[in-house]
Amino acid sequence: MTLAQRALERLQAWPDLMAGPASCGTGWALRSVRDEIVHFHSTRDVDLHLTHRAIQRFHYDLAGSSAIHLVPGSCWVTVHLDCEADIDLLLSLVSIALKAHQTRPADEEPRPAGCNFHRVAVLPRDAVAGG
Repeated sequence: MTLAQRALERLQAWPDLMAGPASCGTGWALRSVRDEIVHFHSTRDVDLHLTHRAIQRFHYDLAGSSAIHLVPGSCWVTVHLDCEADIDLLLSLVSIALKAHQTRPADEEPRPAGCNFHRVAVLPRDAVAGG
């Protein structure tokens, strides 16, 4: 079982998430009542819809992680799963994302939710460290 499959399996057990095809057309998504939260695009790459406000709040922590790739202007972050700790990181971030979407003001218009698929090229950590 791949890391993404293990993460998807764990997240599907969460009562606030429902599975279905990703709106971007590639892979599977988990969504809350309000929004798509997670896109599983490959065996290692996952896009997470954090919201702009949550990304701003946690920007320095997110930018400091080698597992996370930020795309300027996007409300999605890409998480590259290389180990079990990355799954734990993803699950923590999904919890933050759910809370961010639930507490988003009702009058705040959601920005276009196009994920980062095809906008991010993630290299494995050992390729970056060894290169």
